[in-house]
Amino acid sequence: MTDEAFSIDKRPLRDLLRQVEDGRAQLPEFQRGWVWPYPNITALLASVSQGFPVGTIMTLQAGGNVRFKHRPIEGALPPSDAEPETLVLDGQQRLTSLFQAIKLGEPVVTQDVRKQRVTGWFYADMSAVLNGQTDREDAIRFLPKDKIVKNFRGEVLEDYSTPEKEYEANLFPLRYVLNPRDWEAGYEEFWDLDKDKRRFWRSFDDEFLRHFDRYQVPVISLGKNTARQAVCQVFENVNTGGVSLTVFELLTATFAADEFDLRKHWEKEIKAAWDEPRYDILKDVSNTDFLQSVTLLATASRREEAVSCGVPEERLPRIGCKRKDMLELSLDEYRRFAPPVMEGFRRAAKFLRQQYVFDTKFLPYGTQLIPLAAILALAGEEAQSAGAQNKLARWYWCGVFGELYGGSTETRFSHDLPDVVGWIRSTSGEPRTVEAAQFAPGRLLTLRTRNSAAYKGIYALLLKAGAVDWRTGEKAEVTGYFDESIDIHHIFPKAWCQEAGKDPGLYNSIVNKTPLTARTNRIIGGNAPSDYLVKLAKSAETSVGEVHDHIRSHLVTPEHMERDDFPSFFAARKAALLARVSTEMGKVIADDIGEEAVGGF
Repeated sequence: MTDEAFSIDKRPLRDLLRQVEDGRAQLPEFQRGWVWPYPNITALLASVSQGFPVGTIMTLQAGGNVRFKHRPIEGALPPSDAEPETLVLDGQQRLTSLFQAIKLGEPVVTQDVRKQRVTGWFYADMSAVLNGQTDREDAIRFLPKDKIVKNFRGEVLEDYSTPEKEYEANLFPLRYVLNPRDWEAGYEEFWDLDKDKRRFWRSFDDEFLRHFDRYQVPVISLGKNTARQAVCQVFENVNTGGVSLTVFELLTATFAADEFDLRKHWEKEIKAAWDEPRYDILKDVSNTDFLQSVTLLATASRREEAVSCGVPEERLPRIGCKRKDMLELSLDEYRRFAPPVMEGFRRAAKFLRQQYVFDTKFLPYGTQLIPLAAILALAGEEAQSAGAQNKLARWYWCGVFGELYGGSTETRFSHDLPDVVGWIRSTSGEPRTVEAAQFAPGRLLTLRTRNSAAYKGIYALLLKAGAVDWRTGEKAEVTGYFDESIDIHHIFPKAWCQEAGKDPGLYNSIVNKTPLTARTNRIIGGNAPSDYLVKLAKSAETSVGEVHDHIRSHLVTPEHMERDDFPSFFAARKAALLARVSTEMGKVIADDIGEEAVGGF
């Protein structure tokens, strides 16, 4: 934004509220609702009544290239065809509160401190205002809608339900604060033009009313040509105390100007398309994730079109899905690419099932779904052949075990889409993600919790290797689907390892863990493997040999367990896991001590 992109000046409060009333000042649709409780409004009114600053209002001139759906400020009822001159970006809560309290002329519907709905009127206790010992906030009262104060038994304590009762109590209704003369006339008439009361009124006018009449509000006005990205950035900068404005909300307001309900489309069309158990892996995909995939396709299409027009390489538009890229997404592009991306996510769920990733709890990277869906959408049927699926799987596992999708990943996404699709189509070589991925054998020793993507990846590879429950022989994914009590547990129990003096860094690592059902783990308990193998066979009513076969499906050597030989078990399991990781990544993984290589790629 340049210096000319905004202006700063002061506007009379009464003029701003008049613009709210007639619809010249409205809210962009992405603004959230008015939520201030009455104590906050009381504090605001007290500040204005003393001429204290209450902050800056920020507005955006309407009528620019970026159009937003708009709505009146709460309580304002301008003509239905009223087009705003300005949109309020910052100061909504303050402006709405002041409009409701002193301009609307109707009871204010707000909240108490417990967030319970209350309706009432704001009054100034004139005597308290002029009493220099009373805090100004205490001089402003919020009375019930019927202006009658009752105790918990319903007994009337105070009654200000008529103007005469207001006059008698010296309670000034703030709905008249910008136009007090009629109430003043009634007040003086009620007191028969008493000189003391007239002096009292003039003091109140000077001490209280004139501040509202003369109050100036600083207003920062953004020009009509302010870019959508700048609006989003500015809104977030000035709303640091609230919930951040998402790209989805901003695009929702933008698309709504063309009568397209993005939120409804997301809820009713997109999410509904995978509202089945087989798509459970997608349940944590957010609307912003979906928009990022759509934006990847849209920017790739722009680049392809530029290439076909002979645009030089250095001037080609970039593929990307950063915030700026998403905010440049047009409604036409969204309509064009949303359906294939929706299908891309469905195909991504199927692909993940083929990789034995069934549960979001064990999904290595939720972020990797974004480029995966875009790749499957762009490649279409070309991604469904066995060769293409193998390439896709290798890219996926390189991303997981290379741990390349943590932190800021948008740049990697922008590389993944053309790289992987080109690789699938055999028009380019290995993707940059595949080339960059490395897995150090020592990493196995530091994988101890589900916080790590690689830890979850090992879990999936064990399922993919055919891991079955040690007691029942059922496939782990089947048991987990129906029982949901499957988790990763120690093979050599922690209690046994502690008693045997084993290194915690070894026995707590993924090498000594495997997916087991809760019941199987209870049988294992803290016993030595040589003991619990017999118990497992007895519980399963089968032979120890069959239990051994079940254990081998976890890439574990049961003979080492029979001898309670932890070092031999650990070395063999580590080598087996490394071989499996090597196979999935398609890369040679050197052993820690460099004596040999695991894998043959």
